[in-house]
Amino acid sequence: MESMHIRTRFAPSPTGFIHLGNLRSALYPWAFARHNKGDFILRIEDTDLERSTQEAVDVIIEGMAWLGMDIDEGPIYQMQRIDRYREVIKQMLDAGLAYPCYMSEGELNHLRDQQMANKEKPRYNGLWRPESGKTLPPIPEGVLPVIRFKNPIGGSVIWNDAVKGQIEISNDELDDLIIARPDGTPTYNFCVVVDDLDMKITHVIRGDDHVNNTPRQINIMKALGGTPPIYAHLPTVLNDAGEKMSKRNGAMSVRDYQKAGYLPEAILNYLARLGWSHGDAEVFTKEQFVNWFDLESLGRSPAQHNPEKLLWLNHQYIQNADAAKLAEATKPFAHELGIDTEHGPDFVQVVGLLKDRANTLIEIAEGSRLFYLPAPQLTAEQIAANIPEAVVPALKDLIEAIKAAEPNKESYSAAFKQVLAKHQLKMPALAMPVRYGLFATTQTPAIDAVLVVLGKDEVINRLSRLA
Repeated sequence: MESMHIRTRFAPSPTGFIHLGNLRSALYPWAFARHNKGDFILRIEDTDLERSTQEAVDVIIEGMAWLGMDIDEGPIYQMQRIDRYREVIKQMLDAGLAYPCYMSEGELNHLRDQQMANKEKPRYNGLWRPESGKTLPPIPEGVLPVIRFKNPIGGSVIWNDAVKGQIEISNDELDDLIIARPDGTPTYNFCVVVDDLDMKITHVIRGDDHVNNTPRQINIMKALGGTPPIYAHLPTVLNDAGEKMSKRNGAMSVRDYQKAGYLPEAILNYLARLGWSHGDAEVFTKEQFVNWFDLESLGRSPAQHNPEKLLWLNHQYIQNADAAKLAEATKPFAHELGIDTEHGPDFVQVVGLLKDRANTLIEIAEGSRLFYLPAPQLTAEQIAANIPEAVVPALKDLIEAIKAAEPNKESYSAAFKQVLAKHQLKMPALAMPVRYGLFATTQTPAIDAVLVVLGKDEVINRLSRLA
């Protein structure tokens, strides 16, 4: 491969949302191209006019951009290449590589019913295939033909799959594939070959649901004088119930994960491990992944989606993220909750305080709400129920100690220890009333860190109302 300029592609059909299984089929060819300093092409296979939508295209492009999967060429739309496909079909007809077939759909269905009744494999019988010495039926009036590829008779299609190893399919198993419909629109398997040839694709890395298409595509490519690319067919991604991941089976779209507060770095890391590994490495950067990636390390067994593992991985990335960058990513979620991050404590400090325990950006946003609520207006009954009379002297001393302390965790921690020692109290006996006085709840992060984030003046103001 050192002398080869690597060119890979991701070629989705824009007929629905894009889920993690789809994205993994984009990630591996992207990483392979980047590792080998090659080109990565995005090709939109939109010949299914009834189901293809621009919205689905936009979701694909947005999802890839969110994960940092840049493209070198594209998006290239198949529907914009129709003239090219028709040109190649004409060349194939002229060269005797393809032929018009006038068998109607009804006739084809009847043929298949007979074959199944005879326990034969349903397949086109070559009725309209021109052969030396063969007389073709008369052309029916008013019938538009399909165009079929003259598949080789006898022999086998053999390729060395980079994931599955050597695969051999007998040509006798393959009938003459329709490459153009009666209205002239080309079919999927034909368009793919022309695209891969024209775009000089060297490696096709895709899901193993395409294995059955591969021998047909290889035969068409060879007929056109091309050299087939290296194929790597990836095992299926299963959902957590062991079924093939799909929208029907409850798979979440990329947008859903984005809206749920997942970091793109965590999603990319997780996807990378869905069928590929590098030793025991579980958490790694995008740069490390690209540096390590090779086809030899792709797994042969189906990968299973594990939501708990993804959540754990997201927590790892949140925990280790730069607080300022994490704050920027969290702000939209905070604003959705009505939190005004521009007024009150420094949002970066708030995020830095909360990130170690959070699994998602939404959890950080929800946790930050506490710091942007107005000071609680506690009733006498609430104070009496949550701040024992015996603790009030210690609370007064703590207020004075906080006034004298430097505004950092170490100084506030020392202030607490000094007051606890003087009044012979355990930490919870004082920390719980302080928490309640500050927020009207006893559930907060570490109290010394909370004091830093809330700010000395605000802390003194709130606690002074209690003692």
